[in-house]
Amino acid sequence: MSFKLAVEFIALKDLRRSAKGKKGAASPHTLVVFAGADLAMGEATTKLLGDCIETVTRAAQAAGFKGKASSALELWAPVGIDADRLLVLGCAPKQGPDTPAPADHVSIGGYLMGKLGSKGTADVVFDLPQSPEALAEAAADLTLGMRMRAYRFDLYKTKKNDDADSNGALSARVALSDFAGARLAVKARESIAEGVNIARDLVNEPPNVLYPEEFAKRAKALEKLGVVVEILDVKAMQKLGMNALLGVGQGSAHESRMVVMHWNGLKGSKVGKGAKAKDAKAGSARPIAFIGKGVTFDTGGISIKPAGGMEDMKGDMAGAACVVGLMHALAARKAQVNVIGAIGLVENMPDGKAQRPGDIVTTMSGQTVEVINTDAEGRLVLADVLWRIQSVYDPQFMINLATLTGAILVALGTDHAGLFSNDDELAQRISAAGNATGEKVWRMPLGPAYDKMLDSKFADMKNIGGRHAGSITAAQFLQRFVNKKPWAHLDIAGTGMASPASDINQTWGSGWGVRLLDRLVADHYEK
Repeated sequence: MSFKLAVEFIALKDLRRSAKGKKGAASPHTLVVFAGADLAMGEATTKLLGDCIETVTRAAQAAGFKGKASSALELWAPVGIDADRLLVLGCAPKQGPDTPAPADHVSIGGYLMGKLGSKGTADVVFDLPQSPEALAEAAADLTLGMRMRAYRFDLYKTKKNDDADSNGALSARVALSDFAGARLAVKARESIAEGVNIARDLVNEPPNVLYPEEFAKRAKALEKLGVVVEILDVKAMQKLGMNALLGVGQGSAHESRMVVMHWNGLKGSKVGKGAKAKDAKAGSARPIAFIGKGVTFDTGGISIKPAGGMEDMKGDMAGAACVVGLMHALAARKAQVNVIGAIGLVENMPDGKAQRPGDIVTTMSGQTVEVINTDAEGRLVLADVLWRIQSVYDPQFMINLATLTGAILVALGTDHAGLFSNDDELAQRISAAGNATGEKVWRMPLGPAYDKMLDSKFADMKNIGGRHAGSITAAQFLQRFVNKKPWAHLDIAGTGMASPASDINQTWGSGWGVRLLDRLVADHYEK
């Protein structure tokens, strides 16, 4: 986040007492109120606005403002209001096929942040027709959206306009009836926002800065939160027989790494500072596991990519970035669950030592792979990491994330990630968490006919299955390294990088998946 954003919660009565005296300050002071369908407002809002209600009504009629979500009515220097600006924010539920969809307060918060800008002060009157508990949760979601929208990545810009966001500071007070409940609810949201923004930072970093060794160092910083971090170098992986992962990175000047992060939030756990990796299974429950593809730059190797757009391949580690951001979120909010986060970090380069089309590698599982295309490298990385995690830690389930195939972009675009799974319950839970957070997934098929497309004349399998069903055959490849362990694969090539601008994200790296998986854990796996 490039400018300072401070948010606090206060009681509505305290706002009415302290609202005076801010009008005309050096930086603009904004009063924010909410309106539902047909300009419906809460009782406290109506009382606060007083005679200004008539002005708001006339302005709304003139502007055609109906209170729809992601719309706003703006009045400068409103008469009778102790503020330089009055912002009326629409929050009416969007109409679904059968019933109105619930309001997305995270998106509303992001939209609000976009309207407030990066300077000044704001009083937000959160006066909605909900129960106190629901209102507190909604207010916490609102601030999550604000924090996510406030994120900027301008670390490498040396010339900055004095009016630019990066030089600003915004202070906002959110006033509601259950302000104490909101203060409690917002703590977890702050951890999630931090996790999302860590993932965004990693995806946005240039590849000459974020190579495998540096990525591993940044993951190591999670130890400050009590996460046990184990880093495997090339020698350690050679000893384990992780030849598929190592083969991808053998053409790079930067050595490959595998990072295993252990968070054990259950009481009685032996995992802590100085603990060994094997202790991650301690406690009263087997861990759950999240695994990320971390190709810090992907040229395609010998099967080199076209030059146009190759710079985007710095984001080919968005799956690994999500796992690191998720581990931060879980540890920072002290999630009561045992979790393994694992990432395979490589750089795929076309040098004289690089892997060749036609090479055959023996994976950690003992299965052999004929490398037909060196640009189908992410599945080779994940194959060894998946096998290592399911063999050593016996997790309840494994979910891997990867910017794996361009084919998923053709199929689903940038609105949904592709979901592949061998377990219906796990798939349903992921889908529900995606719908709840707006990080949506669409389940794709798996089956023997697709699996057969990977058959090789010279090895146990090929690393690609041909032109057709590219995202499915990639998933079928991964499934060969999970045994019968409940598993899901999220192909995030369309959602993890080069993300379209939205109410909650204005940068290239989206941090996609952190909120979805945190919600999955919170809803189903925490004690």
